[in-house]
Amino acid sequence: MTRQIVLDTETTGLEPKQGHRVIEIGCVEMKERRLTGNNFHVYLQPDREIDAGAIEVHGITNEFLADKPRFADIVEDLMAYLRGAELIIHNAPFDVGFLNHELHLVGHEETLEQACKITDTLTMARKLHPGQRNSLDALCQRYDVDNTRRTKHGALLDAEILADVYLMMTGGQASLSLDGDDSDEAGSDGAAVPRRLSAERPRLPVIPLSEAERQAHEAMLDRLDQASGGSLWRRERAQGGRSVGDGGAS
Repeated sequence: MTRQIVLDTETTGLEPKQGHRVIEIGCVEMKERRLTGNNFHVYLQPDREIDAGAIEVHGITNEFLADKPRFADIVEDLMAYLRGAELIIHNAPFDVGFLNHELHLVGHEETLEQACKITDTLTMARKLHPGQRNSLDALCQRYDVDNTRRTKHGALLDAEILADVYLMMTGGQASLSLDGDDSDEAGSDGAAVPRRLSAERPRLPVIPLSEAERQAHEAMLDRLDQASGGSLWRRERAQGGRSVGDGGAS
């Protein structure tokens, strides 16, 4: 069974080489593209001050972290949870770099890349949408994912939002059920009957054709007309159907 974990971190600053540390880890587990509810979330005492600019981003203060565990206290639980999974991370080099630094500081011999497969959704988004903004907020807007709760960055909340974005980027999902019941109902002949998708599922994005795409489509139909004496697409449109060039499929 495919096990994926959407992961995000918050930190004291931007660069581990300057002594900055991880202060929050949030993970959301999916199996077969379904959220399981088996999440991992922890705040960490970094043993250093948090940069003022970082506090502006995530709102986590030094006072709040004063009684929280240190990375060494949770590393074994974390790695046992992550090991063998595919990690889904937005701008993976940042989070992976910080977590590998934390692993190094506690003398852990295994790197994150050795324990897990890493998938970077920022790299995916740049390939899908070249030349466009591909921040998490921009992707939420593009894929109609609700991020109204995201007034500040937070590792667990951002991981939950990224899970929705990733599923939309890669074709949607059958269900967001957290009850762990993945079985389909059986029909009278004993065969599985697929369950109806929830009416509450996220709406699929509608992406209209650009003028250049419409012209390319019409040029292709011209070539088909010349080769075959008349394309089926245009015959259907003439009989009352709607073509892609008119804003919908016939």
